[in-house]
Amino acid sequence: MDTGLLAALQADPDLQRRAAAALEAEGDRAALALRRDGTAPELAAAALTLADLRRQGRAKFGERAGRMYFTRAGLEQATRWPVAARRAARFAGHVEEVADLCCGIGTDALAFAEAGLRVEAVDADEATAEVARANAEALGLEVRVRVDDALSAPFGEAVFADPARRGGSTRSFNPAAYSPPLDALLERLAGVRFAAVKLGPGIKHEWVDREGAEAEWVSVDRDVVEACLWLGEAAGVRRRASVCRDGVWHEMTGDGRTRAEPGEVAEYLYEPDGAVIRAGLVAELAEELEAHTGHEDIAYLYGDDVRETPFARAWKVEEVWPLNPKKLRGLLAERKIGRLTIKQRGTGIVPAELRKQLKLKGPNEATLVATRLGERHVAILCDEVLQASLLGSSQARIDIAAR
Repeated sequence: MDTGLLAALQADPDLQRRAAAALEAEGDRAALALRRDGTAPELAAAALTLADLRRQGRAKFGERAGRMYFTRAGLEQATRWPVAARRAARFAGHVEEVADLCCGIGTDALAFAEAGLRVEAVDADEATAEVARANAEALGLEVRVRVDDALSAPFGEAVFADPARRGGSTRSFNPAAYSPPLDALLERLAGVRFAAVKLGPGIKHEWVDREGAEAEWVSVDRDVVEACLWLGEAAGVRRRASVCRDGVWHEMTGDGRTRAEPGEVAEYLYEPDGAVIRAGLVAELAEELEAHTGHEDIAYLYGDDVRETPFARAWKVEEVWPLNPKKLRGLLAERKIGRLTIKQRGTGIVPAELRKQLKLKGPNEATLVATRLGERHVAILCDEVLQASLLGSSQARIDIAAR
């Protein structure tokens, strides 16, 4: 966002309200409504963009989004508020101040400040830094924001960094292409007492398997949203999967090196949460559920009993068939299954293409899991077991703030 337009929006809360109302009432014609009020075209466009981004931002920030300032790229990379608040609590349990490098629009800096930390936020882009300043002011939080390079900016004993994972309009999946590059950033952070680096959830293990470091993957309501590399005294375990379900956090830890024992299909099939899979903790989950895999490289688990867990979804296994589309079509037709959720791992099939071949018809509904048992390709017909909500449960594993 242009700094001049940002300043104009900050100075005119009434325009912000009118833009939000016009977008809600007029949709694509909202710009005309603002123009009729005499608002300059560029300012009208900026106000409507802000209103639209605030509406999108509710998913990450809740009611705070209505007071915050966003850029499209900044909103996309911004940490979800529950994740930022939880990380800030972990910092606050050990340090009193933190430098937030590559602060973007300031989400994590705001969470650190709300947790009671002294915060210095740094970004290399002046316009982005102004958005971070505007957000601190809008939420009434004290955050020092300055323009500087993450690879040369001075900092103290605690650092958080969120290197940009976009170049122009494209997202970078190569950590060497982050801004700044991840290897250079980690070299800069070597020796810092307490540090964390936010990473894309698809980060390869070769980047995070470092002596004395902790690699954490985070999911919110089954959506894996980020990875985080904890360094120095911040590292507690080798691998951690942190899962937020219905507002409650649960954690699973381990070394990420153990493999679950393979076996045959049992009464129940479990699909581990994506954070558990990416953290390499499927074997730890299998032990907790007294379950096993059907193939050592495929993250479905099978057990004789259904157990309530925030770390996996569970299905009751009804039948196991060969993965043959022609035979499946007949078997599903006999059972009058017209609505079918198709899941697959390890078979190479494309669910959309298989669905066309099955020519589904009928009033019944089921789930079909295409996978491998040893070297056999199979189709498992099953129904999901709806587990009781864990909202407010005492099963949340670790209170990070208390550590």
